[in-house]
Amino acid sequence: MLARIGGFLKPYRGRIAIAVVALLVAAGCVLVLGQGLRQVIDAGFAARDPASLDRALIGLLVVVGVLSVATFARFYSVSWLGERITADLRRAVFGRILDLPPGFFEATRTGEVISRLTNDTALLEVVIGSSASFAVRNFLITTGSLVMLIVTSPKLTALVVLGVPLVVVPILLFGRRVRRLSRATQDRVADVSAYVDEALHEIRTVQAYGHEPHDRRLFAERVESTFVTALRRIRQRAALISMVILLSFGSVGVILWIGGHDVLAGRLSAGQLSAFVFYAVLVAGGAAAISEVIGDLQRAAGATERLLELLATEPEIRAPSNPLALPDPPRGGFDFADVTFFYPSRPDAPALADFTLTVRSGERIALVGPSGAGKSTVFQLLLRYYEPGRGEIRVDGCEVRRADPRMVRSRFALVPQDPVIFAASVRENVRYARPDASDVEVVEACRAAYAMEFIERLPEGLDSYLGERGVRLSGGQRQRLSIARALLADRAVLLLDEATSSLDAQSERYVQLALAHLMEGRTTLIIAHRFSTVQGVDRIVVMDQGRIVASGTHGELMRAGGLYARLAALQFMAEAETA
Repeated sequence: MLARIGGFLKPYRGRIAIAVVALLVAAGCVLVLGQGLRQVIDAGFAARDPASLDRALIGLLVVVGVLSVATFARFYSVSWLGERITADLRRAVFGRILDLPPGFFEATRTGEVISRLTNDTALLEVVIGSSASFAVRNFLITTGSLVMLIVTSPKLTALVVLGVPLVVVPILLFGRRVRRLSRATQDRVADVSAYVDEALHEIRTVQAYGHEPHDRRLFAERVESTFVTALRRIRQRAALISMVILLSFGSVGVILWIGGHDVLAGRLSAGQLSAFVFYAVLVAGGAAAISEVIGDLQRAAGATERLLELLATEPEIRAPSNPLALPDPPRGGFDFADVTFFYPSRPDAPALADFTLTVRSGERIALVGPSGAGKSTVFQLLLRYYEPGRGEIRVDGCEVRRADPRMVRSRFALVPQDPVIFAASVRENVRYARPDASDVEVVEACRAAYAMEFIERLPEGLDSYLGERGVRLSGGQRQRLSIARALLADRAVLLLDEATSSLDAQSERYVQLALAHLMEGRTTLIIAHRFSTVQGVDRIVVMDQGRIVASGTHGELMRAGGLYARLAALQFMAEAETA
């Protein structure tokens, strides 16, 4: 699983080469230290030769110096790689997330996606930037130490080799369990992230209904579930480490007992035994270290699996291999031809059924109908968030399936009923529509949207921070900024989810004036919530259960009776009673 992220390492072959060379040099220096220790004991202490002792100790110091330099190069290089690969992986995953259609997020919680993007990549950073090189280093030292053991004493080495299966079997047995539990732990952490994300975004509703005690309890349950799962993983990992240490260093004790008798019998020198014990400790320590790192590797494998699931998710709506170019300049016309569409989450009920609608350039069309009639679905399909199951949608005469989705979306400016304001400044929010727009163009758009009236009263004007979701603005102010954004985008078609249905009279007046500026010279498709606001459009399209049931002007539809007349009469009656 970890090998599958190798593609992210390829651009950094030079850095990898430096890390590998440093790793080999450092491992070699550690192995040479054993021979230096042998020389110190046999040529220095045992022979009682001060000059030989001095030479051996100076050699040891030189080796230690080289070891320190190589360790610095290895640590810096692999840490750099860990940070770099993590950053690249996060960019790749985030880029893929942005390409996924809204339908993906109907089945996947946002908090879980955020957890994969942050927590899972952090685990990989630890592995690439530290654990992996640590494991390779210990593997090289362990392998090299085994070779030196054979050179020093084949008899004692045979005892070490006999103990290897006792160490390897627990690693294989417990490693699989650790990986499975690591994946489960990451899933529980994602649940916690998703719950926090939802609760904090809706904090006003939480507090308004006094739901804090319940949220604390539900959050505690999720945290406790994460803790229990992590505890099972930790228990398995701790058992693995302790067992490997017991077996490894127990083997060293046996070797000391047998080797000590060989020294007393003259079959082995004290220096050879010291070197052998040194290498045996390296083998035992390396095996213990590798068993500990395997836990990190297993956790990272689980995290990689979750990240690769996101990277492997292909967006359902993509540009064809040879996309058809849309007419330039845009004309602003579009039409639906016998379109039938089902939402993925509601496959049994069509959102649109045999829907046919033609909108000519410059027309102002209002969509009206009861809740669930399919009005918002028309917007969703025009913006290519979904593909229709049957029928065709054409923009300026071009069938949208044959065009690049980004080019299709570039023809539309959307003003939603609930305006989207980002946690940034006024300037950045308006410029979101056209990042390359000048400050003068931003100010002109704000002025045309009647937004400068309140922007100039903000502490820092256009540079004022608006808070998450524009919490520092009123509903009318957020709506005017949304209109300024659409004005700056300067698109041929305006999709307007009636923006005044929940505003007070003064705010509604400003927004209506801003909308009048916005609709000038543009094809406009309006989702109408209040019938009193659509009497001046060119045509009203009445929808019910995904179908068009009537079409005409306000006067024509009122005279014809039917659904429109009934809904309008009920709404006007309610407004009169309220007045």
